[in-house]
Amino acid sequence: MKKILILNGPNLNLLGKREPGVYGNQSFEDYFETLKGIFPDVELHYYQSNHEGAMIDKIHEVGFSFDGIIINAGGYTHTSVALADALSSVTTPAVEVHISNIHAREPFRHHSYLTSRCKGMICGLGLKGYELAVRYLNE
Repeated sequence: MKKILILNGPNLNLLGKREPGVYGNQSFEDYFETLKGIFPDVELHYYQSNHEGAMIDKIHEVGFSFDGIIINAGGYTHTSVALADALSSVTTPAVEVHISNIHAREPFRHHSYLTSRCKGMICGLGLKGYELAVRYLNE
């Protein structure tokens, strides 16, 4: 059974409440239960933090023993060389996910420090992007 971590960054704890026109009305915790139902043969883990260092610690914790990391670093996507370095420092492959299409938003969101450190990036497909990332990592 594959082990995959979903790692969400700042403000994603507010999904379902925060800007529903951009991010939808469903909490990630509810969606995570849906994902577990879709993938009963995958050991899914979920961690969210508003703190960059905690996210780095989690990458270090699972980065040599899990089969995949799905990362939505929120605003840190566009600012964090440290998260990019953490992904480069481990052997577990990662897929970057964004609920909204970051390329159709403000110009500062168009650049990601993480993309070059990941196997791929999914953006603009809502929460469905997480399902697609699990499917990829579970192949």
